[in-house]
Amino acid sequence: QDRCQRLDLTGKNRNCFLTGSPDSYKNFISKGLRCLLNAQNIEVCKNAHDSSGRFGFQFPRPLWEKTTSLQISSVGQVPHRFSAWNIQIIRSFHTSPSFQAAPFPLLWIIVKPAQKLLAIILGRSIRKWWQALPPNKRELFKESARKNKWKILLGASSLGVLFVTFYFTNLEETPVTGRTRLSVFGKEHFRELSRIECDMYMEEFKNKMLPETDARYQVVERVFGHLYESNKDIPQVAALKWVIHVVDEPDVNAFALPNGEVFIFTGLLSAVSDVHQLTFILGHEIAHAVLEHAVEKASLVHFLDFLSLIFLTVIWAVCPRDSMAVVGQWIQSKLKEFIFNRPYNRTLEAEADKVGLQFAAKACVDVRASSVFWQQMELAKTIQGQPTLPEWLSTHPSHENRAEHLDRLIPEALKIRESCNCPSLSGPDPRLLFKLNLQHLLESSEDQETSNSSNQDLSKPKLDFPHI
Repeated sequence: QDRCQRLDLTGKNRNCFLTGSPDSYKNFISKGLRCLLNAQNIEVCKNAHDSSGRFGFQFPRPLWEKTTSLQISSVGQVPHRFSAWNIQIIRSFHTSPSFQAAPFPLLWIIVKPAQKLLAIILGRSIRKWWQALPPNKRELFKESARKNKWKILLGASSLGVLFVTFYFTNLEETPVTGRTRLSVFGKEHFRELSRIECDMYMEEFKNKMLPETDARYQVVERVFGHLYESNKDIPQVAALKWVIHVVDEPDVNAFALPNGEVFIFTGLLSAVSDVHQLTFILGHEIAHAVLEHAVEKASLVHFLDFLSLIFLTVIWAVCPRDSMAVVGQWIQSKLKEFIFNRPYNRTLEAEADKVGLQFAAKACVDVRASSVFWQQMELAKTIQGQPTLPEWLSTHPSHENRAEHLDRLIPEALKIRESCNCPSLSGPDPRLLFKLNLQHLLESSEDQETSNSSNQDLSKPKLDFPHI
């Protein structure tokens, strides 16, 4: 099929050496990791450490050194890779910025704080009014409420029906996946607002944008262009005017705005091992824009915020003191965040992974590399000793769970790849290579630890080495 292209990933290697301190376990692990993430086979890592305390690694040439001859194929050959992964600059990878991918409609931005303030004032006024009533009038109101309880119940039920009706009359199907979701904002208007956010980013990164002549920019442009050509049969992909921005920042980050503006950080280019992984990450970002996740997320937050105004009013009316009302309001906001917002955001990330993997499969890359990327991220986090928070506290799935989720999706992606008449994948599975390299790294680290322990002064306490 003409929409299914080829990617030829071949290249020569060069040798480089990194000096390491034999008595420094962290240096050994960091350098061993670089070997792990860039080695083409097990033999490369077997010679990682010699008696002189120097570490030899075989790093491929950076991908942008051959941008003029970049072609796309997945014939199972060892791919071009980006430059060595600098562990010191790795950050938690997020495929969207820490705030929303696009701003909410301007009217809502203005009205939302005022609504919350009015709910607090109303609830507090009701409480103060009730506390100021004489005891006999309180009893009269209670008696009146008991006599009219069915009318009160009917009014509350009617309000609930209105919310349910509003919800079901604003449902629609998600593009590509067909999942039913809530959408209360106009998409075109939302894209107009995303242009405002794009201007804000352009101003923020104006001194850090890579020019189009930069080799790294050209690599991203070529890979993205091939990904677009392979998927432009999807109307939502062809409808957007895609623009690439490469930002010279060490953060491992990338995100796409609803209007097709895509921002890639150079820290991500240092983190991916090959074109296959980069294609999957770009496919993930395209999926976020195509699936209109920003509109969907804003719609859900708007609906939940409107519902929470009722609970906010009740909290400030029922709590006997302002201090207790503040605590109650905080608890309500946290419950909404951890029960609704964050799980929903993780669902959207998993959906973008699934669709992004399908986009990558149609581009004929090795989709198996997508799982390896998240295993690399998990390994880097472990080696650096970064704290591991429970997934329910995060807006994104954990690296380990994302790798497992992709492993379950890869068989289906391979079928899509085959249907596009892509060349067969020859050579070893990159997931198997990663596990074998990791196993050898662990064995080498144990040997290094044993060697260091034998040279230690027994009177000194032993170091507490990190466990992988």
